[in-house]
Amino acid sequence: MPQAPGHEISGPVVKRARELRKAMSLPEVQLWRQLRLRPNGLKFRRQHPIAPYVVDFCCMSARLVVEIDGFAHNTGNRPARDTARTRFLENNGYTVIRISAAQVLADTVGTAEAIAGCGAKPLHRPAGGPPPRAGED
Repeated sequence: MPQAPGHEISGPVVKRARELRKAMSLPEVQLWRQLRLRPNGLKFRRQHPIAPYVVDFCCMSARLVVEIDGFAHNTGNRPARDTARTRFLENNGYTVIRISAAQVLADTVGTAEAIAGCGAKPLHRPAGGPPPRAGED
């Protein structure tokens, strides 16, 4: 699995990811039930290690990370930690989407559809737009 140079996945991070898969929160479980159906053909992983972090959900082909934020994410030093985590992921080529746990519980299917829409590649480019860069289809 590709990682940022100098950010190889270590044993403790993998172990933590396995532990988190067994202890998913209710919003994570409900969202996983939808994302595992591969909406828009996108394959998601749950509690996926991206050194030095473990993200809630990740679609590697779209370089999309989904983080479910419960109440605890608004307290103490969590906002600063979340900002640093998002910055790291974005600096390594991922798009990060943060969704409240309450939103997932209120509309799990709609949330999964919105996430899949963020990871979908457009079928064609707008007319008159710039040509694709080298390597883009």
